[in-house]
Amino acid sequence: MVRCSAALVMMLLVSVSPLRAQEPVSHDAFYGTWQGTGIAENADSLFFAVTARDLDVVVEPVGNGFEIEWTAVIRGGGDPNNPDVRRRSSSLVFQPSGRPTVYIAEGSGDPLTGGSMSWARVHGRTLSVYELTLNDEGGYELTSYDRTLTDLGMELIFQRIRDGEVVRVVRGRLVKVAN
Repeated sequence: MVRCSAALVMMLLVSVSPLRAQEPVSHDAFYGTWQGTGIAENADSLFFAVTARDLDVVVEPVGNGFEIEWTAVIRGGGDPNNPDVRRRSSSLVFQPSGRPTVYIAEGSGDPLTGGSMSWARVHGRTLSVYELTLNDEGGYELTSYDRTLTDLGMELIFQRIRDGEVVRVVRGRLVKVAN
């Protein structure tokens, strides 16, 4: 009977743990330095090679909000024995918008007047960052970064959508290397 009860308790603990891991978090759960790798794909990936990327993300508190910095080192194109290497970095500071779990980027502009609008939201265990721009003809480009906390670290899905068509998707995994 004791063995049966112990086994039942263990089964309950194991079955409850994944639920606990899926509980919503606040933006401070993402604080720290994260590093990993990813693969970029686009519509031509069936015919051409995908590109590998080294990914770095730093999230830290700023006022009542947070700053997120990200860098991608892109390896691809050129001579296969000596591929082109490009480095792209960005950072944004987000402050509360007045809506729970939604943050507006400092300096965010109006897409109708040539600016770009950036915002972030925390939903579940995912921190999403969006940037919306319009071209001169009124077409749009939306980029999104979904960073989801997992038991093993962070999963990243980046998408660039232009006028409803997915232009590029990057999928990656990162681990926390510093607080």
